Parts: sequence; structure tokens; C-alpha cells
Amino acid sequence: MAVTIKDIAKKAGVSYSTVSRALNGVGAGDTEAKAKIRRLASEMGYVPNQAAIHLKKSRSYVIGLYFSTISKMTSPYVLHDVLTGVYSITGSKYNVVVKGIDMHEPGTLNPSYYDGIIVLSQKNEDMDFMNEVMAKEIPMVVICRSVDIDAPNVTTDEARAMERAMSYLLDNGHRKLAVIEGRPELDSNRLRHRGWRMAMRNRGMDPDAVPVINGTYRYASGYSAAKQLLSYGPTAILCFNDEMAFGARTAITEAGLAVPEDISLIGFDNWDLSGYSDMHLTTIERNMGEIAKEGARVLLRRLDEGVIDNRRIYLNNKLIIRNTVRNLNEDLSDKNVVKQTKREGES
Repeated sequence: MAVTIKDIAKKAGVSYSTVSRALNGVGAGDTEAKAKIRRLASEMGYVPNQAAIHLKKSRSYVIGLYFSTISKMTSPYVLHDVLTGVYSITGSKYNVVVKGIDMHEPGTLNPSYYDGIIVLSQKNEDMDFMNEVMAKEIPMVVICRSVDIDAPNVTTDEARAMERAMSYLLDNGHRKLAVIEGRPELDSNRLRHRGWRMAMRNRGMDPDAVPVINGTYRYASGYSAAKQLLSYGPTAILCFNDEMAFGARTAITEAGLAVPEDISLIGFDNWDLSGYSDMHLTTIERNMGEIAKEGARVLLRRLDEGVIDNRRIYLNNKLIIRNTVRNLNEDLSDKNVVKQTKREGES
């Protein structure tokens, strides 16, 4: 059988794209590593597939946008913002095809069909698909997840973001806390879980004492989780996305309580849900539109200009403070003032 780039990559202990760039002379400088790969290719009897080279030179002007899954774990708000972000960069020059990795049949990727692929990855299982993309030498950008692969990543530091959110609740005097997390199999959930627990440990508090319920990132799961958590009497609930926070608010209201007077809420994402509720939610901004735009920019620089930039690009998460977190420190201060005034009046 003919020697392939995959065979050379395995022998050299490097990625498929590294071999591809070395053999095609892409990238700055003729480094020792590239020379070694070319020497190894010659020794193994590698012969370039001229038909594949011809196909690569002919452009399809189609970009694949692959989500880990579309129906099971991807919020409609994520779909909307990512699609809008990608289309704002690709314009009418490229057609964008949206698919789910969980519906992909392994081995069926056609390198002549896609000029490039953007992967919104949420699970470790996505690596098989990404390795196939690399093996087929299709330019790829991975967004929303940091992965150890020879391709650019555009993401945010979700652990640091959730640490910031929990720290804000602690700064405001909250100690009876509860958390509504997402699906435990997702990387985003694991990172956010690590973040809020880190904030508590930094204050010398035990995160294992905090009641936690896993939702699905959907409104109904936030509602159901909050109904269960109310029995613990929390003064604040930290939610792993805005949609679940709005579901939690409904459960709180039905229990005859109010946000933030009785229970404070923080979300994650900063979706514009003002048309559906009068609640102005304090939340972490994860601008999926900007992440998608940056991913599309990186891909198009490679496709249109030949610029290969395999950095990990981290975009900032901001804490957007609105009016759903009550400052219990001020309440305590007011009580102390009242007590002091009473004592002065008695004397």
C-alpha cells in the first residue's frame, strides 16, 4: 500500500498538519524538523497524490461548521450567535454548512468538499472527528475549547470566569450557596465546576458543603433544579448559564420569594433575554458571537492569505453586574447602625 502522510506522522511522532506543512513548504523557515520529515518521507517512499493536490488547489468555497451536537446539548442561543458571527466574517464568498459531530459517520469526510472547517467542540469524544479532519489535511479552527492539537484554538478561560462569579457572591456576604451546573460530560461544565470551587477554597471554605444539581442548560432544568435547592434555604444560586437562571427565577417566584431580596442569582453567557423577562441578570459574558468571528477570521486568513496561526487565543470574560445580587454586607451594616442608635437612645 502507498505510504500516506498519516504513516509519516506516526513514524516521526508529530501531527498530520506538521508533516503536511513540511512537505508542502508552508510556514516560515526551513527548520531542522522540516528537513527531518522530508528525509523520512523520502526513505519511506512517499509519493504525493497528484489527484489530491489538484483537488486542494480547486476551491469549493464551502466551510463546515461542526457542533459537538446540535439537538441534545447546544442551546438555540449558542447556535444563533455562532452562526451570526461566522456569517458576518465569511459574507457571501463562502457557503457555511452546519452539522453535528455526533451524526458524522467516521471516515466519510471529503477533503474536496470543504475549504476549511470550524469545530465548536464540547466533548473529549470530538477528538476522533478532529483527527480525521487533520488526516484529510482540511484546514481547521477549534472554538470554545482548548485542545492539544496542531490547529488554532479560540476560547475563553471559563474556570477563571466562574471563579470570578463565585467570588462576587462571597464578596457580597453570601455563605448559604447553591449551584446549578450543566451536563457533567462537557468540558465547559468541568472548567466552570473547577472555577467556583477554587473561589471557595481561596476563602478557606469547603466547596463540598455546597448543594449542587446538574441541569441540561435549558430553562426547564433550571426551574426543576431550583425547586429542589430551595429546601436548603440558599441566599444565592450560581447558575452555569442564563437560560437555567431564568428557569430558577420562575421557581423562586412560585415559592413566594423574590430576586434578589430573598435569593440572589448569577448566570453565565449574557444572552439578551430582556424580551422574555423583566429580570436584569448579573452574569458572566461569554460572547459566542465574538468567539465565532475570531475563529472565522483565523480560518479565512489561512484560506485567503496562506497565514497559518496555530495559537491558543483567549478572549476575555467580563462579569456583567446588574441587579440580581443582594449585598448582605450592607444589610449587616444597617442592622449594626440600628443597634448602635438604640443603645445611644437608651443611654
